[in-house]
Amino acid sequence: MPLSRTGVLASAVILALYAFTGAVVLTAPYESPYNVIARLLALWGFLALSIATLLTPFLRQITEVFGRPFLSVHHTFAAVGLLLPTLHPVTLAIGSLNPAVFIPVFSPWERFWALAGRPALYLLYIAFAAVILRKYIPKYWRWVHGLMYVVLLFAVVHGNLIGTDFENPVIWTIFNALFILVVAAFILKQWQKVQKKRASARRAGA
Repeated sequence: MPLSRTGVLASAVILALYAFTGAVVLTAPYESPYNVIARLLALWGFLALSIATLLTPFLRQITEVFGRPFLSVHHTFAAVGLLLPTLHPVTLAIGSLNPAVFIPVFSPWERFWALAGRPALYLLYIAFAAVILRKYIPKYWRWVHGLMYVVLLFAVVHGNLIGTDFENPVIWTIFNALFILVVAAFILKQWQKVQKKRASARRAGA
């Protein structure tokens, strides 16, 4: 099924977001090539994870818009959102020759949030594992997979506190707006579940 007009527009917006963030990173002063690559990986990874999460309340609409099954579109962005954030600390570790970038810091509280990207990476893998193990934990996998929202929270706080590119007001606006949209998508998804349960109860009582 070909892309709809809305799908073409949505694809153009997504590509524009990637192109713009790439341009911001590549045109800003930098200390080393590793710094540039790490920043690109972080921003593009956040974009992919945000988009994958934003799609979840719109299963039928995504299929109509992109001409592909929802899971195909969702998993494409999710895969990119898993790979790029993984490579972000790898690049930093190589550039600084310091593997400590993988070790979460829990104290003091301010430093925990400044470096919240570190625990976010481990939560990302736990959330991803829930999908693979869903048949073994059918009652709980959705709750575990829901850690993705915590991952995005940690990531956006981390970016706001120490992210170099968040000093750009447009980047700051885009990425904080994306997180707000993710929260809105979460609320919408929960509302849909409530409506579905009410409809099922009405049918059962009819």
